[in-house]
Amino acid sequence: MMPHSRRLALALTAALLAWPGAHAGDTTPAAQAARWSAEAGRPGQADAGRAFFTQRHGGECSCASCHGSPPTAAGQHASTGKTIAPLAPAFNPKAFTDSAKVDKWFRRNCKDVLNRECTAAEKADVLAYLNALKP
Repeated sequence: MMPHSRRLALALTAALLAWPGAHAGDTTPAAQAARWSAEAGRPGQADAGRAFFTQRHGGECSCASCHGSPPTAAGQHASTGKTIAPLAPAFNPKAFTDSAKVDKWFRRNCKDVLNRECTAAEKADVLAYLNALKP
């Protein structure tokens, strides 16, 4: 028979693993916008986010090149042809609900479009724009 403390630890571990916050879906688009706004020291600006999203930043593509403009329907990766789910949260309930994926997405795609990581203000602006898009 297992000691009481070990049974308790196993029960707590199982409860934590069953808790929705322990898996994908640990955040919301609004929480992500608040996170980057706090880091930037100012609220995200939807107009600046739209301009950033649609602008080419010295390279051959913009965010809109793959995600569409507005990003409310499925997009297509410019070089691989892979289908990309709508980016705007109102059109894709899974968008921006996994913190690890949000960080990975920004890191990878900012480097592709800008040849650098996005600033916190740029992320806040893009999220303000995406969160403002409604059906």
